Amino acid sequence: MQAKFNPLQVIINPPGIQFGMPGDTIELYVVVINQGDQDAVIDLHFVFDEVFQNLTGWSSSPRESLALASQQNSDEVKFEFQIAANTLPGTYDYTLVVDSPLHYPQDTPITFPNQIKVLLQEQTAIRVNDPTFSIRPNTNPNKPLIFNPSEPLQVEIIVDNRSYLVDRFRLSCPDLDEDWFTINYPASGYEGSGLVSEVTALELNPGTKGQILLKFHPPGDTLAGSYSPTIRLYSENSPDLVLLDLVYIQIPTNYRLDIELHTILGQVSRSLGKYELSLANQGNIVRELILSLKSRDEEELYTYKFDPTEIRLLPNRNAVANLTVKPRPWWRKPWFGAGLVVNFQLDIKDQKNLPLPNTLPQGSLVWKPRPLWQFILLILAILGLLGGIGFILWRILNPDPLKLENFSAKDSQITEGDEVSLNWEIHHYKQLQKLVLTAKGSQPIEPIIYDFSNGIPEALGKGGTPLCQIQQEDLICSNVKTGVKTKGNYTFELQASYQNGIQLFSRTNQVSTQTTQVEIAEKPIAEVVNFQADKPQYTKGQNILLSWTIARPLLLQQIQIAGGADDETSYGEPIAYKINQGNLADPKLKKLCTQQNQELRCINIPIPAYKAGKFAFQIKALSNGSQKTSFKKTESKIEILPKPFRIVSFTINGSEQPNLVLDEGTTATLSWRVEGEKENIQVKLLPYGDEVALSDSKQFPVNLAFPPQITLQVNDISNKQPPQQKGFVITVLKKVVPTPIPTINPIPPNPFQSPLPQR
Repeated sequence: MQAKFNPLQVIINPPGIQFGMPGDTIELYVVVINQGDQDAVIDLHFVFDEVFQNLTGWSSSPRESLALASQQNSDEVKFEFQIAANTLPGTYDYTLVVDSPLHYPQDTPITFPNQIKVLLQEQTAIRVNDPTFSIRPNTNPNKPLIFNPSEPLQVEIIVDNRSYLVDRFRLSCPDLDEDWFTINYPASGYEGSGLVSEVTALELNPGTKGQILLKFHPPGDTLAGSYSPTIRLYSENSPDLVLLDLVYIQIPTNYRLDIELHTILGQVSRSLGKYELSLANQGNIVRELILSLKSRDEEELYTYKFDPTEIRLLPNRNAVANLTVKPRPWWRKPWFGAGLVVNFQLDIKDQKNLPLPNTLPQGSLVWKPRPLWQFILLILAILGLLGGIGFILWRILNPDPLKLENFSAKDSQITEGDEVSLNWEIHHYKQLQKLVLTAKGSQPIEPIIYDFSNGIPEALGKGGTPLCQIQQEDLICSNVKTGVKTKGNYTFELQASYQNGIQLFSRTNQVSTQTTQVEIAEKPIAEVVNFQADKPQYTKGQNILLSWTIARPLLLQQIQIAGGADDETSYGEPIAYKINQGNLADPKLKKLCTQQNQELRCINIPIPAYKAGKFAFQIKALSNGSQKTSFKKTESKIEILPKPFRIVSFTINGSEQPNLVLDEGTTATLSWRVEGEKENIQVKLLPYGDEVALSDSKQFPVNLAFPPQITLQVNDISNKQPPQQKGFVITVLKKVVPTPIPTINPIPPNPFQSPLPQR
């Protein structure tokens, strides 16, 4: 039969399957020849599935339209396939469609199925003459081969020897164990001659193809899921050439689980029913099971225990769990007959909610009837019940007497300022009439009476926070205040008055008494242990350095330092430092004080010496919540000396020469300046005897009565410093009066004398 003539001839380059790696760009060239007798418009486009769309990133098929005259060839049309970088290795199908619906509708469309094979990154770049191989059927992550456990999964490896030499090829699956697969090479034809016992490679002539059969038969315990083993082809001529591909295999899930329940002990009287549960995972997934039972009766008359309760089963593995069943409650055990049958059914839950068998094993337990001797016990129990009823009636007529117990203080030793609180318990309190609380000790208190004739008094239970609680027949009172806070030793006595007996019969008045003792210790305060100055004498203007030690600083509220003289003259306002639970507020004090072994030690705290004299300094420690203070004085008085004085200058007419000569009739200007404290020194100008200012000047006339010596004298009023003086020795020169010259009458001029000639 002659082949049908097609007016369109299509040349595809490269022909056949194309190879690439993730991220590569593959190019396809198409040339169309119009061999028909008319001009035509020819469309080129592709048909592909969603898997191929993800490979190339195409949202729609690229299209090209060609206008060709009769007997005309088109230019080379180029299509590019950009392989996505995250594409998994595999073989991906697409179809090139050549169509001319307007001019050759009866001969088109023409389809050209083709494939792109995405290689592993580890594969060597394939050159023109390098061998290649492909897998049939081809697979990719979205088109895996489905494995049927009943028969092996076979694929064909098509090897193409594109070199110019004879080559031998071997196949391997490096990702799989040997029990996973079998490789069958085609016979070479020499097996029968005895030259070769086993075919271990595929031998191909140059430019020929051959096939290798690869069978997958995963072991029975292989888990269900997707597998992608690597296929590698080795070339003897090119041992460094890495030819790789992947086969995508899907092993379907098998949920088969065999469960059997075996009875070991199914009839019991006093012991537990025993059973054995056998589990066999015949599937190919890991099973995680939780074991339990559910009753098949209206009532659940048993308790059970699985050992273990949870089981994890790998494929093709077995497990055994022990089950014990205990019938209950004890009074449901039959007295006679064939026994009580307890029916139950196995209840299994899969932690992953995987399917389980529709029917689960059932079991039963027979609870045998009681032995005959238990009837005797029943009779004795009835007799005991009657005796108990009689005893109850007797106790109603003769109730237990009231009993006062556990009378004690909340704390047997407390600190002054805290209030004594008492606790007690009264059994059968309903017979109670009144309570009387008395105390003997340092502080006399009036007896406290609680009247119970109308129930619990408001002071104990009805008003505010109840101090007494009722528990069945007992009245428990806690933290009852007494008002006692003063230090000393106290003995508290509680008397309970009650009536014993039933009201219809005779009743007798009874009294129950208990005592307890409490010691109230004096409240501790912060105590000054040591207080001293670093030296006994200072000069006014210096800092007095004080040091002290105070025990129990956490109780401190304030530290006060004050000073005074013997004449009760105050040194000044007291200096106070505030303290809060041992924390010093004054930053200066923080640097100079430390706390160790419950003591506050402050060293060289500066106090300004601004007043001269002898003073005794005292420190007071004021405690929180206490009117008592601890104080201590320095062992000896501290003397504060006035500042030293000196004569800075003393001049006469600006001169400091000790021997001066003054002219009679002139004026002497005396100037002086003294450094010191005015209230502590006395400045005199001798021989005038007047007390003058520390700095001043005076003028005196110089005459024959002017003193021969003038002295500036400075004395310390308190005689703590020696006096100082500075003076001058003065010599007065008398004023010299000149002798008068006698008057001579002048000679009158001669009128006749000629004047001197002029030149």
